[in-house]
Amino acid sequence: MAKPVITCLDMEGVLFPEIWLGLADKVGVAELRLTTRDISDYDVLMKKRLDVLRTHRITIHDIHDVVRTIAPLPGVPEFMAWLRPRSQIVILSDTFYEFVQPLMEQLQFPTIFCHSLGIDADGMITDYFLRQKDQKRQAVRALKNLQFRVLAGGDSYNDVSMLQEADAGFFFCPPESIVREYPQFPVAKTYQEFQQYLEKAGGFSS
Repeated sequence: MAKPVITCLDMEGVLFPEIWLGLADKVGVAELRLTTRDISDYDVLMKKRLDVLRTHRITIHDIHDVVRTIAPLPGVPEFMAWLRPRSQIVILSDTFYEFVQPLMEQLQFPTIFCHSLGIDADGMITDYFLRQKDQKRQAVRALKNLQFRVLAGGDSYNDVSMLQEADAGFFFCPPESIVREYPQFPVAKTYQEFQQYLEKAGGFSS
């Protein structure tokens, strides 16, 4: 019997623009433009972000203002409409539950596994809490243990362990530096290419 298929997708860079880039533009702080495409150690990246937020008195309300302006990347609604009847979908993201709901609403609320923030009474972000260390790999491993065939797509350093653990993993529009570092993963540069990879790996109908 063929295993049922679940597709695990990164959120920022694959389905939506980067929230932190939008925040950087809104508040005019260049240091916030660093993402998991630039820094492979997520703890280093988040500690740097928290320092910047504290220094510039940037609050959760500023992030909410940015999130409310973000729409899916062009082609995402059509891509998700194609994928949804063919595979269950789980979003594996290093974003945070405290500001992700408006984005998930735009995709009809797929399941998302992400992290949490510590926020004080003034709206200052004081800390972050991983739901689980290396959560993307662990989620894929758990789904495989439940006898699913797992496909995965991401664009950044923090997606590599997810792609490695999946039955089939693909990069979607990653930086060339990451492609050179991890040449074993096929690269899709359009959603049509991504669909073709997933179709073949998942045994989906056209």
